[in-house]
Amino acid sequence: MKLRLVLNIVLLLINSAFAQTSPEQSSQAFILEINGVISPATADYVERSLDKINQLDTELILLKMDTPGGLDLPMRTIIKKIISSPIPIVTYVSPSGSRAASAGTYILYASHVAAMAPATNLGAATPVQILPSTKPDDKPAINKDNADPKKHPDSPIAVGDAMRHKMVNDAVAYIRGLAKLRGRNEEWAEQAVRSATSLTAEEALSLNVIDMIANSQADLFQQLDGQTVNVLGMDRALNTTGLIVKEIVPDWRNKLLQVISDPNIAYILMLVGIYGLIFEFSNPGAILPGTVGAICLLLALFSFQILPINYAGLALILLGIALMIGEAFVPSFGVLGLGGVSAFIVGSIILIDTDMPGYGINIGLIAGFTVSTVAFFLLALGLVFKARRNPIVSGMEEMIGMECEAMESFSKQGRVRVHSEIWTARSTLPMEKGQTAKVDAIHGLILDVTPEISKENPL
Repeated sequence: MKLRLVLNIVLLLINSAFAQTSPEQSSQAFILEINGVISPATADYVERSLDKINQLDTELILLKMDTPGGLDLPMRTIIKKIISSPIPIVTYVSPSGSRAASAGTYILYASHVAAMAPATNLGAATPVQILPSTKPDDKPAINKDNADPKKHPDSPIAVGDAMRHKMVNDAVAYIRGLAKLRGRNEEWAEQAVRSATSLTAEEALSLNVIDMIANSQADLFQQLDGQTVNVLGMDRALNTTGLIVKEIVPDWRNKLLQVISDPNIAYILMLVGIYGLIFEFSNPGAILPGTVGAICLLLALFSFQILPINYAGLALILLGIALMIGEAFVPSFGVLGLGGVSAFIVGSIILIDTDMPGYGINIGLIAGFTVSTVAFFLLALGLVFKARRNPIVSGMEEMIGMECEAMESFSKQGRVRVHSEIWTARSTLPMEKGQTAKVDAIHGLILDVTPEISKENPL
């Protein structure tokens, strides 16, 4: 009887423990945050975090977002992970004052649940790279009545606008597909791309662009409780009561990627790497400049791999540096130097091939590096001219005109001492031991000398 009683108590405790732990394990949510421009580092953070979360027993994933937009490829990477996620993803534009502009609008449309805080906005989803930049006199002569290629597909399109229409139509098809997948407003999604239209949170809710407005995270979870979402073709009811919320922050790898994927940092790394290698090649054995330069250059190349780089700009930068080096070693009265400075500036300006805010190279940074580079090569050029005016102090040429002393008497050829070195010398006049002479020329290991007029040896 006592044994049975003990066993019952043990089983009761085990059941109680399972009853307490099971809800905690199944009722957890993870928070990811997207703040700032959507970059390759952002895509890496979201992609790796979702892969980790998908292996856990999770109720939902909350993606808090405040972004002005970003690059197309990272945006599509994030959207692919959202669509294929087996766990519902709720995107929440928060806190108040935040926005989901451009690429953020696409991500919001792709999410299983789209929510916004009051005083937030979304929209302006036109790809900024292809905004019209034609001059007034370059505009095509197209009638306003047939200017819309959607309504009039046979209407003429200027050659300069062909790529623009192609990219706009691609973006429209993409966002309409996302809207249809989630049952949201397709017409407004198209307007956000074609006309760069924006909406407030209240307007977005009334137009079926988002699913809810939440004043806070707690309010959001309360509204989500009991909601049914479609995940990979299956309806799933959300249970947000007593959720254990955990936040996933970027690790060191993602932080490093975030730093080096900044165009300004990549630009600095490239130039430091180039200058380090130039210094190492001009001073072999220094080791430190070459090591630092190689590391910086490799990091810069990795950054350029994930950034939208204009390779013509990169080539112009390298050409500019090469021309300035050429000016330092082969003076051309400024022709090579001015050409190098011009190529360097133009290449730096067009290096990043996008107009996305936050993805250009700072003009002040370009100016600083240009001035410092010009100053460096002007200094090097001055040292070259100064060195050319100085007398030769080393090598065989330095011996021309030096004084030598005969170590023995001879009439045509004998031995002389120059700089404590013994040389074979030839003279047109006889020389006596101890007599001094001037070195006129060097032929291999034989010196041509001219004896001093006086036969007295002062030594």
